[in-house]
Amino acid sequence: MGESRDLLSKQESFLNERLYSLDALRGFDMFWIMGAEEVVHGLSETTHLAFFQSFSDQLRHPAWNGFTCYDLIFPLFIFLAGVSTPYSIGNALEKGIAKHVLLKKILLRGFTLVILGIIYNNGLILKPIADVRFSSVLGRIGIAYMLANFIYLYSKQAWLLIWFCGLLIGYYLILKFASAPGYAAGDLTMPGNFASYVDRLILPGKLSKGIHDTVGFFNNIPAICNALAGIMVGVYLRKTTSNGRRKTLYLLAAGCFSLLLAQLWNLDFPINKNLWSSSFVMQTVGLSLLFFAVFYYVIDVLGYKKWAFPFQVIGVNSILIYISDKFIDWEFTAKKLFEWGYLWSGESGMLVGAALSILFLKWIFLRFLYKKNIFLRV
Repeated sequence: MGESRDLLSKQESFLNERLYSLDALRGFDMFWIMGAEEVVHGLSETTHLAFFQSFSDQLRHPAWNGFTCYDLIFPLFIFLAGVSTPYSIGNALEKGIAKHVLLKKILLRGFTLVILGIIYNNGLILKPIADVRFSSVLGRIGIAYMLANFIYLYSKQAWLLIWFCGLLIGYYLILKFASAPGYAAGDLTMPGNFASYVDRLILPGKLSKGIHDTVGFFNNIPAICNALAGIMVGVYLRKTTSNGRRKTLYLLAAGCFSLLLAQLWNLDFPINKNLWSSSFVMQTVGLSLLFFAVFYYVIDVLGYKKWAFPFQVIGVNSILIYISDKFIDWEFTAKKLFEWGYLWSGESGMLVGAALSILFLKWIFLRFLYKKNIFLRV
């Protein structure tokens, strides 16, 4: 078992050497929710410029149907977790590590994320079950990671696309021909859709919106497909002998095709993050492919890495910085350290200055951990 762990560790190291772009894009993804979005909101409120106001609107989730740039952050993270699978798990298989050993590692990672998600939602305070929110962002990442990796581990690679299509189409058909009791078949409103009804029926504790949870249980089904899409990309990059330029072109073409399908599907099954609709999956997979293609080409093919270092520092400790908000009062710390700057910037600049100081402080903290080789490996 110890030897297996060593091999897995070496494979994860190999992954970082081969795909610097993976951690860089993950860091770019996390950059927005670790504080950059607050900088944009602050600039919108203080400058009242149309550009920053539009940018700020793109960093907020729609109430129900629709799509903004902010909606991409979560599924992109799941997609990137999938890309890493053929490098870590795939390499381990080629080294002869037994599938049951890898499955234990996958399950441990997945359930660890689910538990961390419950802690993130509720803290370490004991509460009555009715007051506990069990669904979480980290929980969804863990469940999608586990099930997508299980499919990868026990299915032939040719079946990955079949699983991807089957899960998306199956989810679509269920929501189109079923509904909550008392609603017409195919009702996609918050109270009437079948996914939210199942969550109300089986999830213990409370839901984030009372009758619906933004990361509910039933709509983990299509979220698996974001991870599967990433796995297929990782398989393609590892197995294909084409040069990096050609691989990039195929990734871009796949991204555009996925976006086209998303717009067509949107006509019948609206793009909706709350439901994690099949059209939403195609939209986010398409954009994930485009972003990854650009990062991969610039960083891993052309070799321009230095500019991405600030993002890599974030990417290698992305889970840690995400959960840190629940245990570190970054706002209080930044205020005590940079209060002189707040006073100097005046009332108009204080909002932006506060957001920038928190973002800077978090990055310095991550840079210190990076230099000391301290990483939260889940």
